Amino acid sequence: MGRAFEYRKATKFARWDKMAKEFTKAGRQIAMAVRDGGPDPDTNHALRRAIANAKGVQMPKDRIEAAIKKASDRDTSSFETLVYEGMGPHGIAVVVETATDNPTRTVANVRAIFRKRGGSLGTNGMHDFMFDRKGVFYIKKEDVSDLEELELELIDHGLEKTDTGTVDEEECVLLYVSFEDFGNMQSALEEMKMEVKKSEVERIPSHTKELEEEQVDEVLELIDAMEQDDDVTSVYHNLE
Repeated sequence: MGRAFEYRKATKFARWDKMAKEFTKAGRQIAMAVRDGGPDPDTNHALRRAIANAKGVQMPKDRIEAAIKKASDRDTSSFETLVYEGMGPHGIAVVVETATDNPTRTVANVRAIFRKRGGSLGTNGMHDFMFDRKGVFYIKKEDVSDLEELELELIDHGLEKTDTGTVDEEECVLLYVSFEDFGNMQSALEEMKMEVKKSEVERIPSHTKELEEEQVDEVLELIDAMEQDDDVTSVYHNLE
């Protein structure tokens, strides 16, 4: 069938594999939210956020509903959220957030990824001073007609700054708040009927480190390998 067909097939399989991993992580985020706050999104802020994030990765509505029902029907107390910290190649600080029902498996996988890609697993808390926890909300840029006016409206709800970025190649306006103001901002955006493409609590480095291009590639290989692990929910670093 030719090389072009094989390339298209490989690309399609890679996209399906990525989507499957995103659905797995979205389902796990939903399960954790249901465990902590119940299955009703009207009273569970974390579940509303998890549902919005699942929609952001194109998870179908029936899959989302099934994930909520599955989490409601089974014991999810075995799931734990664990954070691992280590050094990547060339002295880059790396923080790995996970959600797992098997910590032994997860720490073994994380340690192996660090080791195989020139890094090392460290101790909890070693990077706390380097990262600030911030809430980040991604709003579709096309939905923001006047950014300055939006900023004025949201200052009283904890808005600290805005930026731009992308989610699934879609341009977005990023709204940053302190960790403590996450719920305030979520409620404000819901009242304003603004669609949130994605929202999460991120670890923002207080300072970053610049590397040569070849060194950057080595760090990115480690980060990509971490993100491919099903137990890993987020990876943060201080690479410029």
